[in-house]
Amino acid sequence: MHELPRYREIYEALRRQIADAVFVSGDLLPSENEMCRVYDVTRPTIRKALDLLTKDGFIVRHQGKGSIVKGAPKEIGILSLSSTTSAMDGTRLQTSIIVKPEHREWNEAFAYPISEEEQQAGCIYFERVRILNGEPVILDITMLPDIGLPRFTEYNLENASLFDLLRTQYKITVTGGIQQLFAISADKRTHSLLQIRQGHPVLQVNRRIETNRPGFYLYSQIFCVTSKYGLSGTF
Repeated sequence: MHELPRYREIYEALRRQIADAVFVSGDLLPSENEMCRVYDVTRPTIRKALDLLTKDGFIVRHQGKGSIVKGAPKEIGILSLSSTTSAMDGTRLQTSIIVKPEHREWNEAFAYPISEEEQQAGCIYFERVRILNGEPVILDITMLPDIGLPRFTEYNLENASLFDLLRTQYKITVTGGIQQLFAISADKRTHSLLQIRQGHPVLQVNRRIETNRPGFYLYSQIFCVTSKYGLSGTF
């Protein structure tokens, strides 16, 4: 496990409090001096944490007034690059692990070419089904290059966010990406896992997601049942 620098620990603590509505939109965060006492750090460390919260859209800072909470950013996890958990109402979205993370060889990732380094390292492969109001609505297949991810297969992704895990444990954050969308008919395996009839229309999304780690990409293929739930967002 990677040990986070102190400012990142404070960022994560404040981010969690905002996400859990300890601080809500319009609230004023404690002063820098107060946070220095609470976290036993210097002001430059607090300012680095606040700078990151500002960059990620959780707060706005006003000279002479302090740090004002904007609230957790509105995230749509299918058609944007936010976590899939927030694609719909995250409080009702559950995750079931179909294939636990495991090391595999690979030559390509959902039609995206991979580098020689990625091919030699192999990938970490896993599958999850997302369940909303008791109904399976998303089949999510993920491949990560097995590079610099020690002990990744030991983490439990049941009802957990992949992006949060990568950010907190490996300092990997999403920065952009490309995706392809297809309207297809469900094959035998997809209709079984999503509990729909074979041939039912589903949305297929292939994504290659860029990160702050040079040359490190996340690859995913998502199948969505959109007959009851619409998806929207920006990419």
